[in-house]
Amino acid sequence: MTDQDTRVVEALLFLASEPLDERALAEAAGIGEADVEEAIEELLERHAPGASGVVLERVAQGWALRAADEAALACARLLDRLAQRPLSRAALETLAVVAYAGPVSRPEIARIRGVAADNPVQSLLERGLIEEAGRSDRPGNPILYRTTTRFERVFSLEEGRHSLPPIDELGEDLPSPDEVRSRLEAMAAQQAVSIEEPGEAAESA
Repeated sequence: MTDQDTRVVEALLFLASEPLDERALAEAAGIGEADVEEAIEELLERHAPGASGVVLERVAQGWALRAADEAALACARLLDRLAQRPLSRAALETLAVVAYAGPVSRPEIARIRGVAADNPVQSLLERGLIEEAGRSDRPGNPILYRTTTRFERVFSLEEGRHSLPPIDELGEDLPSPDEVRSRLEAMAAQQAVSIEEPGEAAESA
């Protein structure tokens, strides 16, 4: 293992939107799993609690970087500001797919939308509009996502997903992306949604 290998593993963990195990890291880095294990040992020291603002920890049979406890409050303030930004069209379409078809995995979202869903999913996770809901039993066991209670509050869904407008379902019980997008866009316009909790706008004014 070289110092470059360690830096590559560190970069992969930094970019990953979900925990990565040794096999996934080895495949992406183009090195052996034994080298990945050595790199992780070094990174555990580099990103130990109290030694760095970012901590490396074992999560869901993989490895992930998270903010250190002493940085949690600052990170929460930043995420609150990010959450107040209006949703992009891609994020809104992804949210609609999760709302109508969830729990649903990223590959399924990508298949419905016709494009990759990594960035929109990460944005929605950061805003607290979707959350992990276990893993699929399909090959690779991808993470499943569902909408959150925050989503229900933002869109004024008193009965949760049961309050969503009816929509025709196509194919394998999955909704048409054009239809779900237009329905949710209409809801957003009606509610003047900018992904702010009630009262947040007044507090920040």
